[in-house]
Amino acid sequence: MARIVVTGAAGFIGSHLCEVLLDRGDSVVAIDNLRTGAMANIAHLRDRDFEFIRHDVTRYIDVEGPVDFVLHFASPASPVDYLEIPIQTLKVGSLGTHNALGLAKAKGARFLLASTSEVYGDPLVHPQDESYWGNVNPIGPRGVYDEAKRFAEAITLAYHRYHGLDTRIVRIFNTYGPRMRLHDGRAVPAFMSQALRGEDVTIFGDGTQTRSFCFITDLVDGLLRLMASSTNDPVNIGNPHEVSIEAIARTIVGLVNSKSRLVYRPLPVDDPKQRQPDITRARTLLGWEPKVGLEEGLTKTVGYFKTKVDAGL
Repeated sequence: MARIVVTGAAGFIGSHLCEVLLDRGDSVVAIDNLRTGAMANIAHLRDRDFEFIRHDVTRYIDVEGPVDFVLHFASPASPVDYLEIPIQTLKVGSLGTHNALGLAKAKGARFLLASTSEVYGDPLVHPQDESYWGNVNPIGPRGVYDEAKRFAEAITLAYHRYHGLDTRIVRIFNTYGPRMRLHDGRAVPAFMSQALRGEDVTIFGDGTQTRSFCFITDLVDGLLRLMASSTNDPVNIGNPHEVSIEAIARTIVGLVNSKSRLVYRPLPVDDPKQRQPDITRARTLLGWEPKVGLEEGLTKTVGYFKTKVDAGL
């Protein structure tokens, strides 16, 4: 049994991670300012060995008692969010990561940073492996998120090299599942909410741009394996099955038996044309690869979104 601090705990990924940690017998201290997270995501955990602290991690983090792991997941993760709150996005990636690292150092805890495939930008290498340095526009509208995460990786490894802190870095590729927000702005929740309402399904660009979608249970399995591993280098966790945005939109429309039409809008600035992880390192070092296929995962997800749509949310 370990005592584990999770920042961003009320978010989509953070809440699933907390649940699995509790299931395996760990004690969880959850930190979130609820800017993009929701108490509904963690309400079912309150009667367990679970402590919730409402706190903005860009301010000093104080947790009483011993801590074995600090898992830093606090960050806006949707273009809707980080275009609306660009400065807060930069602050949580910089100040927030610094404070989370400071907590881990003070407690002698292992630290895991939730980074992102967005550190690769609009990649010129395909698929993307961890040795690729990326093709990122630092002053474009997406730069506030991309550069925040790139800085977070840099300071994490600086703490490892200078202070000897035991650190892990996961580069998370597109992940989906229950507890995503309807108005998140990312492909799966956007397409599902529109299709369930019978609205036009909006595709930005011509739909040929690709993504690789990983179901949440597969991601959490990879995170737990990385926590237990001995590698300090970044590791991609994502599903290498590549699919076009238009194809996943059509799959979702068919899955919910919707009469929605596909409509096309201009592609946002710096939107990546391709996204596919090379997971050789995860397979080799962690013995991990995804198990949930796209249609299976979408089927497990659609019921959650239908409940939200039916409730008028």
